[in-house]
Amino acid sequence: MKIRIIGACGSGKSYIARELSRKYDVEYYETDNLVWDRSAENLRFSVEARDAQLEEILDKPSWILEGAHYKWGQESFKAADLIVILNPNKVIRDLRVFTRFIKTRLGLEQANYKQSFKNLYVMIFEWNRGYDHEAAHRIIELTDTLSDKRVIVKNNKELESIIQEHLRKGLLNRD
Repeated sequence: MKIRIIGACGSGKSYIARELSRKYDVEYYETDNLVWDRSAENLRFSVEARDAQLEEILDKPSWILEGAHYKWGQESFKAADLIVILNPNKVIRDLRVFTRFIKTRLGLEQANYKQSFKNLYVMIFEWNRGYDHEAAHRIIELTDTLSDKRVIVKNNKELESIIQEHLRKGLLNRD
């Protein structure tokens, strides 16, 4: 089972990846963790290190890879058995980003990065708007030749139904 999940901030990528990982006993990975060295604040891995980590993941017999990144790592789309583009309502996405910000600031939830008002602004007004205006269209273009294994869903319930169908048809394996 090789699943590539992509979507904007707050689309539910991490949540769905964790849930699928638990349900199907398949390890999941976040593309952000291939870019950012979490042992030091605001330190990026080199492009070579990032790409080597991605190659190591893609060589595994099964994986779930989630992230908004599409300008690099395009080989993950080709290697995937299923490409999932998450596209929930924009208001829901922004509300999730804001809720995550509040929960992490209150210490109710952990984050991979420091939650700041600047990050909140950037995620909602720059990254999510940029995703809607450019990235979403570019991702569709990049995966056009792979449209037979690409699905666009609004929520995890819809995705679970598609995964069950793919399992029945033998398009995904639980090995």
